[in-house]
Amino acid sequence: MFAVLGELKGGAMKVGQALSVFEAGMPDRYAEPFREALTKLQAEAPPLPEEEVEKVLDTQLGLRWRERFAEFDGEAAAAASIGQVHRAVWSDGREVAVKVQYPGADEALRSDLRQLRRLAPLLRPLNPGTDVKGVIDELYDSAVSELDYRHEADTQRVFAAAFTDDPKIRVPSVLASSPKVLVTEWADGRALSKVAADADQEERDRAAELLAEFQFSSPTRVGMMHGDPHPGNFLLDDDGRMVVLDFGAAIALPDGFPPILTSMMRLALQNRGDELVTLMTRAGYVGRSGLEPADALAFLGPFIEPMREPSFHFDRAWMQGILAVYGDFSGREFRTSRSFTLPREYALIHRVLSGSVGMLCQLEATAPYRQIVQNWMPEIFADED
Repeated sequence: MFAVLGELKGGAMKVGQALSVFEAGMPDRYAEPFREALTKLQAEAPPLPEEEVEKVLDTQLGLRWRERFAEFDGEAAAAASIGQVHRAVWSDGREVAVKVQYPGADEALRSDLRQLRRLAPLLRPLNPGTDVKGVIDELYDSAVSELDYRHEADTQRVFAAAFTDDPKIRVPSVLASSPKVLVTEWADGRALSKVAADADQEERDRAAELLAEFQFSSPTRVGMMHGDPHPGNFLLDDDGRMVVLDFGAAIALPDGFPPILTSMMRLALQNRGDELVTLMTRAGYVGRSGLEPADALAFLGPFIEPMREPSFHFDRAWMQGILAVYGDFSGREFRTSRSFTLPREYALIHRVLSGSVGMLCQLEATAPYRQIVQNWMPEIFADED
């Protein structure tokens, strides 16, 4: 698997980011080399020469683009998924990040994502209960939509407006955009991968609480859900706020979290397995072979178990235990896994929720998960005994 990662081209960073959601549930013997492979991908991302950067800016922002900046650093400050980020100063004195898409990145990303399908058989033994092919197919569709930075800019503006002056969450403002260039306010902070690696318990707990707060509040506050959950898109700044980046993938939820999913969670939380099977069958989650109530409850276990107590400790051992149960191909769990289908309209939401839980486990953190969910989705707890 790690060799295949190394063969990918222009979209390698995006591929690595997407696959990072699998890492928390991997057995320890796989997790360390997987992290090393992803780190190598980031370290070896080739920077675009300054003259090529200027050509892109000439095309995207006009030949007089320099007049919009007080300063512009032609050396890349960081690698983005399909481009690179430059540090600059806007004409009004604000520090800004200028994301420049690599020329040809769109063709390379499509090619890499097609190659990524080769990884499905290799990832399945590591996460046997996961529909790896479905995740990869969904990744292709959502990643391609991220190629136009104007779409990302429009989405980020909505999130930034919703979280203006929020004491917990910060979304950098957008200053300018074009199909291949995006200019936003600069954001400092440590990525959650760094927090997970070397922060103390208090800081990891803080990061986990803010992450859960952002994900569960967004459908109500914004009418959307951030659709790219990996540690590089979330920073913890010096003020203790969560800084959220990269809005190329987002789920439109104009009416908030889908009622069918909140109803499923409510029934699972109350252990009403028979009613849950009926609801899941009507919603298109159940295959031809039918489903047992206990298995329907287990299906939602990763999201429901943390809601059963005031605070929940997320760790790799818990995640590995869940995946080990899902991945028992020797008996009942294997037969049960074939009873599930995943409706397309909910696939991305499941990916985001699963990815977010994976990041909480990477942080090895304790968070008031129940209270956060109850604040923003009280209907899940209606009629609770």
